[in-house]
Amino acid sequence: MNNLKKIAVLAFVLVLSFNLSAQDKQANNIDNSNIALQGYSPVSYLDLELAQRGSKQFKSEYQKVVYYFTSAEQKATFDKNPSKYLPQYGGYCAFGAYAGAKFRVDPTKFIVKDGKYYLFLNNVELDAKQLWLAENNHSKLKKQADANWSKLKSTYN
Repeated sequence: MNNLKKIAVLAFVLVLSFNLSAQDKQANNIDNSNIALQGYSPVSYLDLELAQRGSKQFKSEYQKVVYYFTSAEQKATFDKNPSKYLPQYGGYCAFGAYAGAKFRVDPTKFIVKDGKYYLFLNNVELDAKQLWLAENNHSKLKKQADANWSKLKSTYN
């Protein structure tokens, strides 16, 4: 009976840890290594308005998600206020969030607006950044994307 209890507790812990991990992957566009932004630096996006690939030499973990930076200074900046540097919509495509879907992004396609950065899908069929900009109404798009994201963040891609 004692062994049965131990097995049940172990099974519960494993299921719980799997669910917590799954929630992170639902709300964040991360790879199997939990690396966000395909290794690009969140500080570069926001502070420099540049898409710069970070280095695993300069990394931080925040809420079980790993972020890479281009320098120790960028890492320190992020560590002081990580929530400021988080991508909108968990790093999924902003236009996708507006449309009610999660799309992977091209990390070089982004905009910075009002102290936040938004990433976009770009492939041969669709340049989501251009669609967003062509609408010429950031507030309207953001409002709808925010409303959709409240539901999307708990769904699987």
